[in-house]
Amino acid sequence: MDTTITSGIDATERRAAMRHEARNEAGFVARIEQHAGIVRKVALTYSRTLADRRDLEQEIVAQLWKAWPGYDGSRPFATWMYRVALNVAISIARSQRWQGPEAATLEEAEAAPLDDTAEREHGVSELMAFIGGLDELNRALILLYLEGQSYAEIADVLGISETNVATKINRAKQTLRARMNP
Repeated sequence: MDTTITSGIDATERRAAMRHEARNEAGFVARIEQHAGIVRKVALTYSRTLADRRDLEQEIVAQLWKAWPGYDGSRPFATWMYRVALNVAISIARSQRWQGPEAATLEEAEAAPLDDTAEREHGVSELMAFIGGLDELNRALILLYLEGQSYAEIADVLGISETNVATKINRAKQTLRARMNP
């Protein structure tokens, strides 16, 4: 066989593969930019400090890039992205490299005088403390619920049944109500 022809085919195939990879990379970057809020929200929910948050964001994007070739385009990108991001965050949280957000104590909450703005901020910080005190799965569940995801979408991301999603959300709501209105 003529090596000139073979090397010409190989070079053509290499150029085509490089063009395909560049398009793939551009598609990946465009989708990540479009859904950057997912990465930020997951990182915020599963990290304590700004440095940890940035590290987690980078780790999530790195894992998304690694998983990108396996993305099934027939499924919603945001669902796939949540699944990967949450798996990374939960895995890191379980390895205890990072802790969740620090929970506010009742003494601290009662010591601060409240006006309307402070009351709203207090409510948000109480909610964040509540979410931070949950285990990894329930934290992911509440994050997705607060994002307005349907029970079916949450079930798909977390790999549990819709019934299980509904049950866990209702339990979390009851616990939060009891905590906020003793």
